[in-house]
Amino acid sequence: MEPDNDVALDIIITNVVAVFRTRCHLNLRTIALEGTNVIYKPEKVLMKLRKPRITASIWSSGKIICTGATSEEEAKIGARRLARCLQKLGFKVKFTEFKVVNVLAVCTMPFEIRLPEFTKKNRPIASYEPELHPAASYRIKNLKATLQIFSTGSVTVTAPNVQLVATAVEQAYPLLFESRKTIR
Repeated sequence: MEPDNDVALDIIITNVVAVFRTRCHLNLRTIALEGTNVIYKPEKVLMKLRKPRITASIWSSGKIICTGATSEEEAKIGARRLARCLQKLGFKVKFTEFKVVNVLAVCTMPFEIRLPEFTKKNRPIASYEPELHPAASYRIKNLKATLQIFSTGSVTVTAPNVQLVATAVEQAYPLLFESRKTIR
């Protein structure tokens, strides 16, 4: 098995976090009393949508954070549906400044990894503290991506968008391949 051979890795996006603004003040009490699937907290309101399955944190300033989507498109559709729900409650909502801020994905390598060897080879940007966490942490500064690498070959990637998740996995693969466990 050579690292330059094309290996198809399944990257599964588990969570997309997006932010948008309504450009109007929101009365949290009104949302809590008249809205559906709402949980009232002192400084914010949590609203859940069933399709797409999204949870939104709503602040009175009009800032809304949506979590739980499994793609950037789903996050945008969910955010728009949420804005529409707030319009139906009587607020003059304008859907603005939509931005995907974080993407969490999982990927499994077709081999196990020797974490001490991997961190030794990639010292300044890789760290491994087995007493604190079972995974090695690998940060790619220019992509703003962080990879949590487990000895089983499972990799959790956090990056600002879906394209950077794929790029981070592509960059890390040859380094992980060098530190793979060989079968005896």
